[in-house]
Amino acid sequence: MSVEYLPYSQRPEWVDVTPIPQDDGPNPLVPIAYSRDYRDTMDYFRALIRTKEKSHRALELTADIIEMNPAHYTVWGYRQDILFSLNADLHKELDFIDSIASEQAKNYQVWHHRQVVVDKLGEYERELPFINRILEEDSKNYQAWSYRQWVVTRFGLYEREMEYTDDLLVIDMRNNSAWNYRYFIFSSFPRTEEEIESEVEFTKRKTEMAPNNSSPWSYLEAVLKMGNRPLKDVESFAQKLREQKVQSPHLLSFFIDMYEEEAKTTKQPINSEALQMCEDLAERVDVIRQNYWRFRKSNLERLCK
Repeated sequence: MSVEYLPYSQRPEWVDVTPIPQDDGPNPLVPIAYSRDYRDTMDYFRALIRTKEKSHRALELTADIIEMNPAHYTVWGYRQDILFSLNADLHKELDFIDSIASEQAKNYQVWHHRQVVVDKLGEYERELPFINRILEEDSKNYQAWSYRQWVVTRFGLYEREMEYTDDLLVIDMRNNSAWNYRYFIFSSFPRTEEEIESEVEFTKRKTEMAPNNSSPWSYLEAVLKMGNRPLKDVESFAQKLREQKVQSPHLLSFFIDMYEEEAKTTKQPINSEALQMCEDLAERVDVIRQNYWRFRKSNLERLCK
């Protein structure tokens, strides 16, 4: 809080409220060294909770507490109750959230509160621009991406979201969050064979540009499965990368997945190359996960019988 902070105990408009100190019991093991200002605000907050007061001054008190402790979910929850009880201007509340989010962009409570307010307000016009600003600062902010999914679903704003991920992947094709969000959008509706094929080709181009990034490989497999297409449909693409001597654990992993899928579909023994690839990954290409690849190999060996 500012050095100009005036304790609530010294504010004439709060003279009718008796603060309630925190009770940690007679012998607290590790008492928290709260600041004087925070202790003061919380003492008055507990008093309001006890009397269930929902007023403009209570709203101001929650704002002071949130400024000091933006993760205090009880205060956020009570603030929502006050807002709705007073039928307060929720546009102003979004302004308040904007100011907090500028410094607390990864705070779950901030995003949840915004979701509650926007849901109540029923308006979305400022939400995607707000999220865009946050993602410009940190393109992998989990809370922002999660909230974007909610906004798009709540208000049906799917139309331009594929284009949005196009732009992000041009800037950084290794943006795993953008790939994840792209799949969320793409899988939200049934897709035609033409759309599936177009998305497969898009993904192949991105994969060629960054074959050591796991996201496009995972995305490629997911889109093929979404279209009920076997991984073998893009075998020639993967084989071309092998012929170009691309050293990527994800390329080898794709082949292993393809051989496994083929063996299970045809009820035939798995291609022995899959076992050799597991060994190559364990011994040379992806040594840090050697235990996983040996485990994978042991499972695949059952498909040789």
